[in-house]
Amino acid sequence: MTEQTQTQTPPLAKITVNGNTTNGAHTNGSATMNGSAAPPNKTDTQPSGTSKEDSQPAKSKRRPRGGFDATKLPDAPQGYTVRFTFHSASNLAPGDLNTAASDPYLHATLKVAGLKRHKEDPDLTHRTRTLRKTLEPVWNEHWTVANVPPTGFTLKCRLYDEDSPDKDDRLGNVTIKIPRLFKDWDGIPPPGRTFEGKKRVISKRAYVVKAVTDLLKSNTHMSPLVKISIELLGPSDPPHGHMYTIGPATWTQHFSPMIGRLAGTKVEGDKKEGDTQNQPQQTNGESSSSGKQGTKNQRYEFQANEMQLVGPIPPALYHRFVAFRPIIGSMFMSTGIRGKILNKALHKQHNRIYNFDSSTEYGEIESCSEEATRQFLKMANFDQGGRVFTYVLTLDSIFRFTETGKEFGIDLLSKHTMHSDVETYIAYSGEFFIRRLEKPTGSDAVDPKGKTHPTEKIPGGPPDESPPQDPSFYQLVIDNDSGTYRPEKSVLPDLKAFFEKNFPGLGVVTMHWENDELQEMKDAQHAAKKDEGKIMRGVLNRSMSSISSAESELDDRQENWDAAKSKREKVLEALEQPGTVKDKAKHAIH
Repeated sequence: MTEQTQTQTPPLAKITVNGNTTNGAHTNGSATMNGSAAPPNKTDTQPSGTSKEDSQPAKSKRRPRGGFDATKLPDAPQGYTVRFTFHSASNLAPGDLNTAASDPYLHATLKVAGLKRHKEDPDLTHRTRTLRKTLEPVWNEHWTVANVPPTGFTLKCRLYDEDSPDKDDRLGNVTIKIPRLFKDWDGIPPPGRTFEGKKRVISKRAYVVKAVTDLLKSNTHMSPLVKISIELLGPSDPPHGHMYTIGPATWTQHFSPMIGRLAGTKVEGDKKEGDTQNQPQQTNGESSSSGKQGTKNQRYEFQANEMQLVGPIPPALYHRFVAFRPIIGSMFMSTGIRGKILNKALHKQHNRIYNFDSSTEYGEIESCSEEATRQFLKMANFDQGGRVFTYVLTLDSIFRFTETGKEFGIDLLSKHTMHSDVETYIAYSGEFFIRRLEKPTGSDAVDPKGKTHPTEKIPGGPPDESPPQDPSFYQLVIDNDSGTYRPEKSVLPDLKAFFEKNFPGLGVVTMHWENDELQEMKDAQHAAKKDEGKIMRGVLNRSMSSISSAESELDDRQENWDAAKSKREKVLEALEQPGTVKDKAKHAIH
């Protein structure tokens, strides 16, 4: 990979890595802070990513139970706030032979040493929006990260051609290594520096098309070029052992008409052509609005939502998947034949639901503002239709949710596992719904004064009128109903504080999933859905291969949704529960 390393720095501070003195560059991905030496390598007898109980000197070698993990943040020195700006790219390979152009986007991964509680913690990532039909995209997108350690970082930028529903083509890689950060570091100020990418990783199809088109040009080369600037904004606030995104606050909506038809979900075509917040397509680096959503009164659509909120995540919000059966651990760790198959299926499932294509909508909002609250309420459809949502909150404050709830059944694979993209550690997960208050009090009481909709009829909003836009008319009722991660109820106040910070004006009610009153409130939501909205039928029971070829089955499936499972589902079920194969064999013999 092409490496660009800053050299205008004073001699690097020496740190000790596994007993070997280095000049600040990380050699094995971890370094000991505060000047202490790391212990020599030893054979691990206990898997990493353990809970507090399992992190004690173990008398047995059993795997950790998962759930809440009380491991503290690493003891780290004060870090720095760094702003990365992805300006543009040029000389890209055409991903589409017909148009001799690409739909390029950039995916950045930030790697540092010594700031993970467990090695399975995910790295920080950022994805730019996709620009349409261009070989010279201009993004000018910022990504601001807090608590980047003084020991430096590695920024890996991967260029892709978005090619939904097929696999995205690789257009090249650029790796930038900064060995050290310090107060007076000059950085790479705007307008940035142009880095030459690695052409060897370009997809074969794009490489061939690039080679053919370059035959007609002179003074050309195959390597992509990316312009990036990196600015040091100053020291970060604590906690210093936690690197996190602080901006920009963004939202993304993913749409799937096919899954919408399978699920039987419709949305109102009420978006206007002049709605500048929605930018589903961009052409030649320019943003363009689309009014096609308003051409029909209703359309089939399944909607998946993502919001990049402002960190840091409270340190107490830290949960590991629960390995209540051996196959679950194999699935998350992608070990063994069955585990690898299930892990791959879940990744495909996540990519299908959170799919980027020309209909995907992007937006940027003022962080921790009523604008952010209104955008969240809009994505959750305010209090319309008695909806219940399944959510996952990641360690970097990414809030993912879809309208699912209990009626959106999954036979084999956990819905929270799908939303987390099979991450070992997350911040929190569960379900939530929105209630409208009779008066704009922003109450956080479980039993607020006055009526609440959809449990009771209230004038001035759904189902007969448009929802009011004042956030103080609404409550977010959010719980920890997740068997995959089993979030700890004692940290619900931390979850409440996090959402109150990010969604000001909104009443936030946190409840434990076993609370009887919560179950009654959810029952009321489901009853309201029957009266005001269409019940969502399970689509994730379907295998991903059958979804892509199910158009001819839609009418039959509408009449008889509980049809037989697909062959792939039967195979996955047999892999997860081998005992069922023996039972079926005995039944066939008799």
